[in-house]
Amino acid sequence: MRRTLWNGQVKLRYTKQAGWWPSGHPRLYVRRKGYPMVPLPDMAPDDPRFLAALAKTSGTVVPEPVRTGTIAAAIIAFRASDKFLSVAASTRDVWRRGLDDMRKRYGKGNLADLRPDHIRADLAGRGVNPGRQRLKIWRALCGWAIDAGLLKADPAAQVKQTKAPKTDGHAPWTRDDVAAFRANWPIGTEQRLAFELLHWTGARDSDVVRMSERMVTDGWMTFTQKKTGGVVSIPMINAPAFAEPDGHLAACIAARPVRHIIFLTVQGGKPRSVKGFPTWFSAAARAAGIEGKTAHGLRKHRATLMAENGATVHQIAAWTGHKSLSEVESYSRSADRKRILMGTGTERESGNFSAEVETMPENATKSIR
Repeated sequence: MRRTLWNGQVKLRYTKQAGWWPSGHPRLYVRRKGYPMVPLPDMAPDDPRFLAALAKTSGTVVPEPVRTGTIAAAIIAFRASDKFLSVAASTRDVWRRGLDDMRKRYGKGNLADLRPDHIRADLAGRGVNPGRQRLKIWRALCGWAIDAGLLKADPAAQVKQTKAPKTDGHAPWTRDDVAAFRANWPIGTEQRLAFELLHWTGARDSDVVRMSERMVTDGWMTFTQKKTGGVVSIPMINAPAFAEPDGHLAACIAARPVRHIIFLTVQGGKPRSVKGFPTWFSAAARAAGIEGKTAHGLRKHRATLMAENGATVHQIAAWTGHKSLSEVESYSRSADRKRILMGTGTERESGNFSAEVETMPENATKSIR
């Protein structure tokens, strides 16, 4: 049932206000499509007798009213706030699930009574990464409550975040992986089209599933990243040499057996879901004999490939849409080490590099001590 905050209480579906009773209570009616309006009694909306009358009249199950000052009331107001609505849609989805669970568990408690130990108890047993995500939601909620004057001190600020173990994250694809995938999935298959979109654009899978013909204008693909909201433009023709243009993506787009505006679709022309795409693509990689590689690993491969070909940090960031240059610099540093050891293509052809390693004369070892 849809419900929103109304004068600190709950505004219930099918109700319509038409003025006020002399008692100060809102004059409410039940209004349903195809039925006449039915007046509700002169009572406070959170009065159990009022709720019983509403349930009987509307034929709906009435949720328990939300008491002002509770954690549930704060969560409802927070979800309607600019702070919540201003974050990326993907972040809102994660926060919404967490807030719903927090409301179910602790909604009846008073927000003013919330203590750091309560939050620590909620985080206990969740694991490192789920716990870190849950703490982010608590911090966002409590930070908003401080700004709204609902809390005097921030209990979440006193809870330390568990350090996550260092990992390399998604493993980047190699050139051998790229060749193996192309050999297994020919041009004309949806798996190959998905691969070439990921491989060329270096975009996140949440952006790739939304890519369409409308995004391509004057030889450029331009789209807004779902995660960051930043705009990215990628050349589809006349691309710089450091990107290693190969024409595979153009061939896959032209070879689609069924054309829809959205490039990647399921039966009926609907776009692939963000949630289902990673699993579907990883299965396609395994079918090509590539284990442990994900769609996001192709994003790393794209950045590494361009860094090895001499692209600057800013060029890579402009292509991939990274807001922070720190991660991009890691690809550049790795590529610089390879260029120092192997040299660029020009250096290898300049005579400074031998085609073969010269064999050391046998008597040369006698002078080495």
